[in-house]
Amino acid sequence: MNTTASTAAIGVFDSGVGGLSVLRAIRQLLPHEQLLYVADSAHAPYGERHPEYIERRSMIIAQFLRLQPVKAIVVACNTASVIAIESLRKDLDIPIVGIEPAIKPAAELTRSGVVGVMATSATVQSDNVKRLCELYARDTKIILQPCPGLVERIERADLDGPKTISLLDEYLNPMLDAGADTIVLGCTHYPFVAPTIQQRVADSVSIIEPGAAVARQLRRRLEARSLLLGKSVVGVANSAQSLETFFSTASMGTSAKAISALWGRPVAVRYLENL
Repeated sequence: MNTTASTAAIGVFDSGVGGLSVLRAIRQLLPHEQLLYVADSAHAPYGERHPEYIERRSMIIAQFLRLQPVKAIVVACNTASVIAIESLRKDLDIPIVGIEPAIKPAAELTRSGVVGVMATSATVQSDNVKRLCELYARDTKIILQPCPGLVERIERADLDGPKTISLLDEYLNPMLDAGADTIVLGCTHYPFVAPTIQQRVADSVSIIEPGAAVARQLRRRLEARSLLLGKSVVGVANSAQSLETFFSTASMGTSAKAISALWGRPVAVRYLENL
């Protein structure tokens, strides 16, 4: 194992703060790894952007992370994953782990045969989601529910305010009325409102979050390349810097407040003014 490579950080990025839900899952599974997180909040939400814009932003951030350096990059954004993941994998020589709506496990879990998928407009309209539905849900009714405005509420750390609840009811009710007993959170922002969603649906409705599956795939990719941080070098890695470093393209005060609220403790955020 290349000790220098294994002690490098893992880079994680999202259009904003939503990818912190994936970062949280990675931290739980890989407690000793150094993590670098970039919130591209100045350009959020990606879900309402043109595909070429999303691909360009994804490449800019990935190149920034590669220069830190990092040993792997997690694209903690469904929209960026479905649009930019292949380009990133062609251009970068490190493991790139993406994320996609959990349509396959939802189709296996549903009892009513109806699954709701909450996602951004770009994700709902993507060819990748169409492919997932055709591959894994031919015998299941999939309701693709775009959720404009919800990312913006979560970017403000408004998880259960009146405007957020109003949006959730607007998006949940059509799925529930159609008989959905399983709801896929197809955007990494949405797990932060999962408790609020659960309060507004029956206990029999299952909610599927993506973070744990992404963390497990990351671990597999690191193990395959002998890049997983071993216990013998944990002290070396951890002596260099704190375990998490946060960056944002949005204003310092706004980013620090939102990231701290969602991460669960006060954190310092480095502002990437020219990224």
